[in-house]
Amino acid sequence: MSVPSRKTARNLVLTRALPAPLMRRIADGYNSWANPEDRTLSSEELLRAAREIEAEILFVTAFDRISASVIADLPRSVKVIGTLSVGHEHIDIAAARARGQAVLYTPDILSDAVADMAMLLLLGAARRAHEAAELLYSGRWRGWTPTQLLGTEVTGARIGILGMGRIGRAIARRAGHGFGMRVHYHNRSRLAAEMEGGATYHATPGSLLAQSEFLVLAAPSGPATMGFLNAARIAQLPEGAIVVNIARGDLVHDEALIAALESGRVAAAGLDVFNNEPQIDEGYKRLPNVFLQPHQGSSTVRTRVRMGELLLDSIQGVLDGKSVPNRLT
Repeated sequence: MSVPSRKTARNLVLTRALPAPLMRRIADGYNSWANPEDRTLSSEELLRAAREIEAEILFVTAFDRISASVIADLPRSVKVIGTLSVGHEHIDIAAARARGQAVLYTPDILSDAVADMAMLLLLGAARRAHEAAELLYSGRWRGWTPTQLLGTEVTGARIGILGMGRIGRAIARRAGHGFGMRVHYHNRSRLAAEMEGGATYHATPGSLLAQSEFLVLAAPSGPATMGFLNAARIAQLPEGAIVVNIARGDLVHDEALIAALESGRVAAAGLDVFNNEPQIDEGYKRLPNVFLQPHQGSSTVRTRVRMGELLLDSIQGVLDGKSVPNRLT
């Protein structure tokens, strides 16, 4: 573990390395303990670091599990938990609230970057990008033929979006305006007409699935969505549909999706998130019709720096007694 600097500033635990501008800001403004190995810390390591410097702030990521038991064992000095993510299911919000700890997150900023990744996954799956890359890199390509790697047409197809929050709406704009796709969606409640942008609302998931030649999962993880895409729901998709997951891995039942990909019931999938990351189901790696990315949805320099700046600004705001819009507790 690194030795904290001797500043009179607030004490902050940083669980992962960040882009250089953010690391400089933290080094200049905080008495910080920074994870020297850039790997996910165990609960014991995180607690030890927090105790070592009597931390007031935890700067964490979506892969740091801040459970009720972790919160109970944190030193009383911890006032703020900031997560570099939109999702916050990894933090026990109720437990933090009960201890009077502010929990902050980073909404809005990453919507465009994640929506861009959703379109990459959609296009990669539809146009058989994994198979094409393998053909080239393996040296097996022998030139163009009229029937080589025929994929699925994206333009004008029906896209179903599960979850029309900020990210879902950004995907809808790209799909509708950029590719002429006919956008359908299901949400916990229907959006106002001006937010729908001409998309067709479905009151039930089943109704949405029946129309989804392309299905994009963009809903938050939670009890209502965990294991959403199971065998029964896959059976409701049109034959040869394409599935994209840009949300969280636990929305998908892996065995069911892998079986559907093997049989051709689902033509292809584009996946950026997985159950049990980074130990993803080996079945996906064996399939030629799966286009994989390693949880890269928000991974642009601009987005990551803006996320960190928002979190640091709001941390300071909370410590100064100000109201901040990205506070969950």
